[in-house]
Amino acid sequence: MTINLQKGQRISLKKEAPNLTRLMCGLGWDVAKKAGGWFSSSPNFDLDSFVICLDQNQKLTDKSDIIYFANLRHSSGAITHLGDNLTGDGQGDDEQIIVDLPKVPDRLSKLLFLVNIYEAQKRNQELSQVDNAFVRLVDLNNNQEIARYQLSGSQYQNKNALILGEVYRHDSEWKMAAIGEAFLAKGIGDIAKKYI
Repeated sequence: MTINLQKGQRISLKKEAPNLTRLMCGLGWDVAKKAGGWFSSSPNFDLDSFVICLDQNQKLTDKSDIIYFANLRHSSGAITHLGDNLTGDGQGDDEQIIVDLPKVPDRLSKLLFLVNIYEAQKRNQELSQVDNAFVRLVDLNNNQEIARYQLSGSQYQNKNALILGEVYRHDSEWKMAAIGEAFLAKGIGDIAKKYI
């Protein structure tokens, strides 16, 4: 049974999915309604999902530890981004990231799952304008959804980036926390600087 996460809520992945080894983080959103009707030239919303891998000191020590549309696979093979969706068209997940937990290098203790709007400031776009956005975790051993977190809402006004959640090591097990922290950023590189 899926857990509908609230901001700040933490769950034990071992407890919720005892045999979990491979998980999929799926992100979905609906195309924002364009102002001005049929003839509007407003660009689609392009949300980019990505993972920042942090060490035991909560630091990003290598740019290759950012998994996103221009670096689709971690060097360890533990994390794979399945590609960029530029519009949000279609049902279900628009972007997916696969994590093979046993392959995550010991030097990494936290995987931050984030999303930002590509060229948000140039396009005058913010997260409060995105419809029906969500993030979900799925156990790939049985394709069962473990947890889901809804992202849409007015609390994301004037924000274009969001820490969705984190999967982190605690003693000998993996846990997950819904973060829901929104902020303004110029892009993935700007966000990554916060962890250097």
